[in-house]
Amino acid sequence: MTEEEIEKENAAITKAYKELLKVSYTTLTDDDKKLIRKAFDVALDGHKDQRRKSGEAYIFHPIAVAKIVAQEIGLDATSIAAALLHDVVEDSPDYEIEDIERLFGKTVATIVAGLTKISSLSKEQDMDVSLQAENFRKMLLTLNDDVRVIIIKIADRLHNMQTMDSMRTDKQEKIASETLYIYAPLAHRIGLYNIKTQLEDLGLKYTEPDVYYDILHKIKESKEEQDLYIAQFSDVIKRTLDREQLNYTIKGRPKSIFSIRRKMIKQGVTFDEVYDKFAIRIIYKSDAANEKFLAWKIYSIVTDHFRPNPIRLRDWISSPKTTGYEALHITVMGPKGRWVEVQIRSERMDEIAEKGYAAHYKYKQADEKEDSLEDWINKLQEALENPETNAVDFVEQFKLNLYSKEIFVFTPAGELKSLPKGATPIDFAFSIHTEVGMKTRGAKVNGKLVPLSYELKSGDQVSILTSESAKPTANWLDYATTARSRSKIKSALREDKKRIGEDGKELLKRKLKQLKITLNEASINELVNYFKLKTSLDLFYRVGIGTIDNTMLKDFAASRSNTLMNFIKNKITRKPHQVSKEEIEKDEVTSNYDLLVFGKEEEKLDYKLSSCCNPIPGDDVFGFLTVSEGIKVHKKNCPNALSLQSNYAYRIMTAKWIDSSQQEFLATIVITGIDHIGLVNDVTKIISENMHVNMKSISFESNDGIFSGKINVIVKNNTLLKKLLEKLRKINGIDKVTRV
Repeated sequence: MTEEEIEKENAAITKAYKELLKVSYTTLTDDDKKLIRKAFDVALDGHKDQRRKSGEAYIFHPIAVAKIVAQEIGLDATSIAAALLHDVVEDSPDYEIEDIERLFGKTVATIVAGLTKISSLSKEQDMDVSLQAENFRKMLLTLNDDVRVIIIKIADRLHNMQTMDSMRTDKQEKIASETLYIYAPLAHRIGLYNIKTQLEDLGLKYTEPDVYYDILHKIKESKEEQDLYIAQFSDVIKRTLDREQLNYTIKGRPKSIFSIRRKMIKQGVTFDEVYDKFAIRIIYKSDAANEKFLAWKIYSIVTDHFRPNPIRLRDWISSPKTTGYEALHITVMGPKGRWVEVQIRSERMDEIAEKGYAAHYKYKQADEKEDSLEDWINKLQEALENPETNAVDFVEQFKLNLYSKEIFVFTPAGELKSLPKGATPIDFAFSIHTEVGMKTRGAKVNGKLVPLSYELKSGDQVSILTSESAKPTANWLDYATTARSRSKIKSALREDKKRIGEDGKELLKRKLKQLKITLNEASINELVNYFKLKTSLDLFYRVGIGTIDNTMLKDFAASRSNTLMNFIKNKITRKPHQVSKEEIEKDEVTSNYDLLVFGKEEEKLDYKLSSCCNPIPGDDVFGFLTVSEGIKVHKKNCPNALSLQSNYAYRIMTAKWIDSSQQEFLATIVITGIDHIGLVNDVTKIISENMHVNMKSISFESNDGIFSGKINVIVKNNTLLKKLLEKLRKINGIDKVTRV
């Protein structure tokens, strides 16, 4: 570079730094300015030899990130300093975390250390591969260090997305997919709605550029007409608002490109058919005492002039979102018969909506309850630190809970609880307490009994019925939606399997003793290999539920006694896998996965295995509905997974490998015989006492002393059903017991 170019660049750096101080949302004291200046000098020194892909000096990036943190998010001087320093430790050999702590204190050092940890996580892999699920989980664990770590990371990602033009196309796509998959939902959950919108639009720009530019062009084309419409709408209500001497401003805001695209896909319509492409925002000045009163006053003025859509009222003032967001949203029929969304907010509410976390704290009273963001972080810790949760499942579940709309339901005592849309009584039970969830027997909603799969709605009053004998079943996973309830149910089911496995071990010991075989490490190894299982506990579990019965064990004993056959077998097959003592005592009961099923109903459908990741039975997978090749199955950690999940979420099908021997089946039993008092009680008692059999429905008819009955039961296998039929035949008065 020539001296003139260096001088020009230095002037641009100085200008960018001065702008940073000017645009800060918080008022900076002299001490704040000194701290920021010191951080700027260290960042300048740390990045002095670095340049970005575009060719500009690297220092422009930390300044831009600090500017987003200061202006758009509105954080304090400590955060601005940390944003300036966020890459220094990672990129400069001259600075360590200890130096940052010595120069700037513990808080700044903690934030910078958290940011450095996240960067090193994504660099552990090949740089072309998107941040994977396990690293995302680790990244979220830094929330416990300081929530500002994640907020600055989101600002860092926003600036990277804004300046990606000089990157390779494939890298742009991967970073954009990761942004849509991880960072946009996070920004949404923390209440950074403006940044979430920018991240989504930029994500679309690089994943589907044709779609992005097409919608952008159409928005620009219709801008003049839109401005005219907003002016017409405003003129109608302005006179009444002025007459009431309200201090307000009216703004028109176009919907984001990403949300218009989402509506087009969801509703199957063209751009012109999307009816609410913009929203009108009424922002009013008010003191704290009159805030709610004025919001409803403006609401009544708007609805006096324009007919509201009664099912499109969103009252986030009486029940703010867990992010702290407050507003009244109404959809009204505006001029020319067009639906218009009107958002009513005070200046305070508007600041919280625009800035999120920072504004929420600015207006927070000292005597207020625990902050919702802190509350969310505490809830999140439980899910994050559960080591048994599969990382990709965790990300999927976490993302669903982040993006889902909220509903508000009441406890019997009238306390308000927030749950994600689509939540069921099971989720509600676990949100109250783990013990309540574990002992759930049934639920009442608004005084009426409902199934546990019932989808709760805002305003429902939910009461959970518990029983000491109740415990989670595998079916609960089909209608539990929150990460907390799912992880607790899975944990309980594992414990249940382990308990059955322990009983099975004792049973196996007795059965082998009769066959003159001792249960030890060697015989367990032989049994595991003979039945083509994976672990000893898998073996014990199957004996416990009756999948491996006496006949099968006799066959094993016969094959074992034929030493010549064993000798030949060992010669022509590879040495069987030896099961170590550790494996025998292993907690988890693994399954012999051999069948792939799709969706909640676990349907068997035709599919092809994708060649990009070659999934095998047992892998965590999902189905992708292709245009010409039907369903293709990908691993959840497939390099293309993020891109598919981000761009074609509507074509993704849940899929899993299951053990066909552990499936549950519905069987119908028909009983006939001589009627007598207590007969029905005898029948139901036998079924309820028979382990691993659930009664689905029962009906009996009696005619002149002869009765007939039909019972639907759910069993794991034929062996269990045969045992049940034998026990039923022994009941006094029973003539025939047959399976239909």
